[in-house]
Amino acid sequence: MYKRQEAARIRQEFWTTFGRYMSPVPSFSDEPVNWVNYKTGEKFIFIRKDQSGKKAYIGLELQHPDEGMRALYFEQLVQLKNIFLASAGEGWIWEKDFTDENGKKITRIYKEVEGYSMFNKEHWPELIRFFKENMILLDEFWSQAKYSFEALR
Repeated sequence: MYKRQEAARIRQEFWTTFGRYMSPVPSFSDEPVNWVNYKTGEKFIFIRKDQSGKKAYIGLELQHPDEGMRALYFEQLVQLKNIFLASAGEGWIWEKDFTDENGKKITRIYKEVEGYSMFNKEHWPELIRFFKENMILLDEFWSQAKYSFEALR
């Protein structure tokens, strides 16, 4: 088990390595992109990545505090599902109602992979591959879909 400071250092090193690995990769729209801290441009829509324990997670999250607005955002995503599938492919889990570890209600579309830990550097290539492939797919989708959410602001 790592001490808190050592664990924080390893996490920072992993995400810095991922960022360096992704820096030459252009976005789908050829606009500058920060792959580690991807900005959707929408206040309540995020692309999240996480790795904890032996599970890695990547997803598009709708975090509007108003349940009705969150449902409206989700319906917009459902209308864009064909574009999502064309960009990101199959294998994503669509979850309309989810409560995160902080008790916050969100909607998400996500993928997970198990069996890898950022605390084992031998796992880094697989984790980076998982995040890279799926970040590029989500970026392609978002580059096409983001304009559909402007009216919901």
